[in-house]
Amino acid sequence: MAPTIEKLARTDVGLASALRLSVFRLVRRLRSERDPDNELSIGQLAVLGDLLREGEASVGELARRQMVQPPTMTRAINDLEAAGYVTRRACEDDGRRALISISDQGAATLAADRKRRDAWLARELRNLTPEERDALRTAAPILERLANA
Repeated sequence: MAPTIEKLARTDVGLASALRLSVFRLVRRLRSERDPDNELSIGQLAVLGDLLREGEASVGELARRQMVQPPTMTRAINDLEAAGYVTRRACEDDGRRALISISDQGAATLAADRKRRDAWLARELRNLTPEERDALRTAAPILERLANA
C-alpha cells in the first residue's frame, strides 16, 4: 500500500515528492476545465499571460521567460498574430527587433479562460474547511516563490 500524502510529506524529500505529485494533478485538473471551444494551447495561453503580466516584449525575451527556444516562440507568435491575439511593432531603438503585445482579443480570450478555471477552483475551495482554506492562503505565496525560483 502506498503511503498517504501526509505520511510522505514528513521528510523534505517526501514533501518534495508530495508537492510535485499534488501540483501536477491540480494542473492537469485545471487544464481539463478549459473551454473545449478554446483553440489556443496551454503554451499559447502562457505567452498571452506573460504579455498581460509583464507587458510587451521581444520574441527573444518571451522565449527566455517561457523557457523555450527562440524558433519555437517565433512560431507561436506568428500563429497568435495571424489569429489576432497579439500585435507586433518595430522597436524604436532597433528596427530589426519587433515588440509583441497582447491584443484586446488576446486579453479577452485569456480572461475568459481564467474565469472558467477560477470558477471551478472556487467551487472546489468551498468544499474545504475554513482551516484548510487558511492553510492554502498561507501556502499560495510560498508556492509562487518556489515556481519563480
